Amino acid sequence: MVLAVVNQKGGVGKSTTAVNLAATLATEGQKILLVDLDPQGNATSGYGLDKNQREQCVYDALLGDIELERLIEPVEVEGVFVVPSTIQLAGAEIELVSAFSRETKLKQVLNPVMGDFDFVIVDCPPSLGLLTINALTAADGVLIPVQCEYYALEGLTKLLETVRLVKTQLNPALEIFGVVMTMYDRRTRLSQQVVDEVRDFFGDRVFDTLIPRSVRLSEAPSFGQPVTLYDPSGRGTEAYQLLAKEVISRV
Repeated sequence: MVLAVVNQKGGVGKSTTAVNLAATLATEGQKILLVDLDPQGNATSGYGLDKNQREQCVYDALLGDIELERLIEPVEVEGVFVVPSTIQLAGAEIELVSAFSRETKLKQVLNPVMGDFDFVIVDCPPSLGLLTINALTAADGVLIPVQCEYYALEGLTKLLETVRLVKTQLNPALEIFGVVMTMYDRRTRLSQQVVDEVRDFFGDRVFDTLIPRSVRLSEAPSFGQPVTLYDPSGRGTEAYQLLAKEVISRV
């Protein structure tokens, strides 16, 4: 199962979800490949990998300079493997424009390793550019993190239109796998109003699990760890464990 974690808005918990869902799926016995397709490299540093000390990254695989398999790195969480990103990836949007079959580059490089993993999670950049199109073309499903704040649904119409176009022209198997509500604050009426609004819009595609607004969840990336290691008994860990169970049951 290839899941593209997509939302063109920044700050919605996209990389947080990719990193921590990978970790909790692994604790459920799944073998996970996390592909960092964001030039910011948050999923890379979120697992303690130094994105500034890498000579090669996913960018080089997309350009055909190296096999993706040679970039896969084990991390502290057993069962999770990461394909790192660096700022070099920012140039891929331009360099791939003239490439043959430019929308399918990620799918092509993933194909040889797909059979080695139960889930491939692709953390996408906060845009609907060529890198995100590559992720959608390679994916079975789209996982959309939506924050429980004002304007949560803003821009989602454009995202859904992009998904529809990719499904029509490039990847007929593509589906919206699920919507996960992030930064939920049970103390505010606004959070619940946003959840209700998103559930009205997406129906049963919205996961039951609500990811809480949590200081520990926010701190974990700065220590290069998923929240399961940084705060094993915290609310963030518990929420992502429940989300992992929901993801497995949907599959």
